[in-house]
Amino acid sequence: MRESRRVQAIQSPVIPEVAALIRANPGTISLGQGVVHYGPPPQSFAAINGFGGQAAEHHYRAAGGLPELQERLRQKLERENGIRLGDEQVLMVTAGSNMGFCHALMAIADPGDEIVMMSPFYFNHEMAVVMANCRPVLVPTDERYQLRLDALEAALTPRTRAVVTISPNNPSGAVYTPEDLRAVNELCRQRGIYHLVDEAYEYFTYDEAHHFSPGSLPHSAGHTISLYSFSKAYGMANWRVGYLVAPRHLLRALEKIQDTVLICPPVISQLAALGALEAGPQYCRPFTATLGQVRRACLEGLAKLGERCQVPPAEGAFYLLARLRTGMPAMQVVERLVREHRVAVIPGTAFGLQGPCHLRIAYGALEPDTVAQGMDRLVSGLRQLLD
Repeated sequence: MRESRRVQAIQSPVIPEVAALIRANPGTISLGQGVVHYGPPPQSFAAINGFGGQAAEHHYRAAGGLPELQERLRQKLERENGIRLGDEQVLMVTAGSNMGFCHALMAIADPGDEIVMMSPFYFNHEMAVVMANCRPVLVPTDERYQLRLDALEAALTPRTRAVVTISPNNPSGAVYTPEDLRAVNELCRQRGIYHLVDEAYEYFTYDEAHHFSPGSLPHSAGHTISLYSFSKAYGMANWRVGYLVAPRHLLRALEKIQDTVLICPPVISQLAALGALEAGPQYCRPFTATLGQVRRACLEGLAKLGERCQVPPAEGAFYLLARLRTGMPAMQVVERLVREHRVAVIPGTAFGLQGPCHLRIAYGALEPDTVAQGMDRLVSGLRQLLD
């Protein structure tokens, strides 16, 4: 008796491993998991107030999402993303955008097909690709973790089914330029492959960076799959509610997958999402402004390490991806930071970075009055480890 070879081939999730280290070392400040320091808006709780009093409220509902949520999402997509859904597209509510990615992957790819991903990659995407018996094809990014269009085009083969982009990016914090995203989307159209666009961090941009949705481009509807989430911007990580936009020709496949895996999205989470949409992005802006301050403080702290620690500016999401000048493996650095300095980060190996030591630093859970302590521990710990 054994587990499947398919699952054996998948990397073990690093977040639980680091979480176990944190539990074993009380008082550790976590700069590991990608969560924000705030919760859902009051409108989300008002929307679920009184829910559950009738038996019918606990029955299965529409597989694609509540009609009222569907309508509000259509309005949001047109207003904020420039995506006006027509007859050639479908909208589906999922239990988070990770589920949306898995749904899309199962709908478009067969075993042995290739999915092109940028390196560093988001580990859950890579795990899903391997789980689907597909092959992740990794394309390196440049020194600032921006797209290399020449390398991306060279990676395409007759087995390529999709190109995945995440902007703002996890784990690097890079925000891809509209010009580069347009080029990727057009390349996918010309080659007859899908463009999987993860926009979970759409509200988290800083300085001069701005978010751009490739699904807003003319002629993109037939090959673009856009993924969104309430987890980050609205502080609803464990409510598990997200949504996707896909070409209509995938509807039957997506419905089969949704019915098999989920049947329907949790109704109470969808009601909370309706409340979040009522609050709108103006609820998130003060928090993202605060995170902008936290980001600057983190960059200033790491700059004290000089050439021993290189950190591109990272104009989006709430991550910094640091390159360290050390011969120690990344996980060894992580373990020592937790045990000796009570601060936790994530090793770059989880994101496919096998060369020089990289660490992902997540600052979303920090507020200005707590960032100093966490960064002091990190900088002090790295200074000792790198000397």
